[in-house]
Amino acid sequence: MIDANGAATPEVANRPLLEARGIGRRFAHAGRTIRVLEGLDLDVAPGEMTAIVGKSGVGKSTLLHVLGTLDRPDAGTVRLDGEDVFRLPEKRLAAFRNRHIGFVFQFHHLLPEFSALENVMIPGIIGALPRREAHARARSLLEAVGLADREPHRPGELSGGEQQRVALARALMMRPRLILADEPTGNLDEATSEEVHNLFTQVRERFGVAFVVATHNPRLAARMGRVLRLEDGALHPVEGAG
Repeated sequence: MIDANGAATPEVANRPLLEARGIGRRFAHAGRTIRVLEGLDLDVAPGEMTAIVGKSGVGKSTLLHVLGTLDRPDAGTVRLDGEDVFRLPEKRLAAFRNRHIGFVFQFHHLLPEFSALENVMIPGIIGALPRREAHARARSLLEAVGLADREPHRPGELSGGEQQRVALARALMMRPRLILADEPTGNLDEATSEEVHNLFTQVRERFGVAFVVATHNPRLAARMGRVLRLEDGALHPVEGAG
């Protein structure tokens, strides 16, 4: 709620940006049920940086897909900025996702036939931004991630680190409050991974966006404000991390 002076009430100001409660997700495989997430809870504050670590196959990507509304849980609720997202009809949910959540993946998922600038513009075009505004935002974001001189280049003409920078700029296109990153340095060498680590911190400081990052990279996890381990379907604090 907003008070008479236009400021957020303490209830809203102190509310987590992301609230996940009792998340369960299971899959059928070879005639048996595999429980990947079970009673999982997670709060993320505005601007917070959280790393999710754990063994391969434990469910880190599944968790990010649920938090990002790309996959529906079998149990539990997810609230983003107070909105109970899975109560939204599919069309409204897709629009909400486009405007409020940015995604960065290990393999970038850039469209090869489009330039760096055009790839960054795509969420804006989907979100019905005027083309001139989408173009201006994309140029500004490419500059913010250090790629102002690479606007016309297609993904095949960019290095892996540059492609990941384009993907991050694209994730910021609709000015989300939350970015979910799935193994963002998993396909990069050590030096380039370090550049991405630094860039995430810079983006958080400049744009105030919260990050939830699934990673096997201990250096990236150590840069986060908090590190949680996914094990037995639930999240557990990592002592001495963050």
